[in-house]
Amino acid sequence: MTAATGVGPYPSQWRFDSGRVCLDLVATAQETDRRADGPEPLAGTGQLARWLVGAGLVPAGTPLHGVDGAWVARFVELRDCIDRLVRTGPGEGRADDALEVLNARAQKAPPGIAAVKDGKGTLVRALCAPPECAALLALVARDAVDLLTDPVARSRLRQCEGDNCRRVYLDTSRGRRRRWCSSEVCGNRERVARHRRKASVKES
Repeated sequence: MTAATGVGPYPSQWRFDSGRVCLDLVATAQETDRRADGPEPLAGTGQLARWLVGAGLVPAGTPLHGVDGAWVARFVELRDCIDRLVRTGPGEGRADDALEVLNARAQKAPPGIAAVKDGKGTLVRALCAPPECAALLALVARDAVDLLTDPVARSRLRQCEGDNCRRVYLDTSRGRRRRWCSSEVCGNRERVARHRRKASVKES
């Protein structure tokens, strides 16, 4: 089993509340979308490793010393393919290449896991071998395949209505009336903006 290491917390702009891990990966492009010439969010030192832990693809404490630029490039490629398929659907001709990449990644074997005892005797999840890039990509790709081939899940896909937000999420709310990727983030921004507009009208 793998031993522990010190992968730090993930950046605050990374949230894991879209309802699917594949959509959480798509959301990592949010900052890049706002600034076309900005840096790739996953490319910083340890960024992808932190995202992998935050997304639950590897248990906290898993050694991820092998993560490098090649890993980042492959995750960014998969992210872009999933984003295209989610937003345009498989019926679009330009999505064929994306679908081919997604299926190729999904065919790989995901990492083996086991329940092991930690220092306190509590059962925790651990990988059976050091994680490989292809195996972790397979986890995300298979999640995307499940999403894209499930008509009910696809019908619940929404794009956030928040200003300058392109996050896509799965609406599992009662009545399917969720408008924002996060009520605490984009929803709160909208409420603050609405309050300011009302205050401005009263003052004028």
